[in-house]
Amino acid sequence: MRAAIGMVDAGFGLGPATTLLGAWWVLRANQAWAPYPDNDPDRARAFMRRFYALVQRVHGLSIDPTEAARLEVAWWHEHRVLQRERTDADEAALVSALAQLYAYVYARPVEQMAAPAHDRAQAMRVSDAWVAGGCLPGDPRLREQRHLLVRSYSRLLDAVAAHEAPSKRSTPGREV
Repeated sequence: MRAAIGMVDAGFGLGPATTLLGAWWVLRANQAWAPYPDNDPDRARAFMRRFYALVQRVHGLSIDPTEAARLEVAWWHEHRVLQRERTDADEAALVSALAQLYAYVYARPVEQMAAPAHDRAQAMRVSDAWVAGGCLPGDPRLREQRHLLVRSYSRLLDAVAAHEAPSKRSTPGREV
C-alpha cells in the first residue's frame, strides 16, 4: 500500500485523503491483475475506472475514466506478455500501449509520448530482470531502473509542459 500511495501522490497530486483513496483503487486493481495466469482484467479495469474517475473529479479532466482504465490495463497486458509469454527484446507493443495511455490522459499527440513510454518500458524490463535474478538489494540494476524511471517522468513532464493547452488536463503530479 505504501508504494501505491507514493506513486499516486507523486504522479497525480490529489491531496492526502484523496491520494489514500486513489492508492486503494490502484492497489485493488493490481491485486485483481496479479494472479498469473488466472487474473481478472475486467475487475482490474473496474478498479482503475474508479481511480481515473477520482482523478477526473479532482482535476476536472476531460477524460472518460472507462477509456483511461482500458488503456491502463492494456499496457499491463503488454507487460505481462513480455514477462511470461514472449521474452524477446521487442518491447514495441508495451511502448505503444504506454504512449497511448499518456497521450489520452494528458491530451498530447501519441508521438510526443514515445520517449517517456520507451524509458518506462525499459525500466520495467530492468525490474523484471532484477526479480528474475533474485531481488538482491545491492544489484546495480536497481540504480539503472531508478535512472530510467526518473528520465521517463522528466520526459513526461517536459512533453506535457511544452504543449500547455487551455484545457482542464493537468501536468502529472500538479494541481490544475
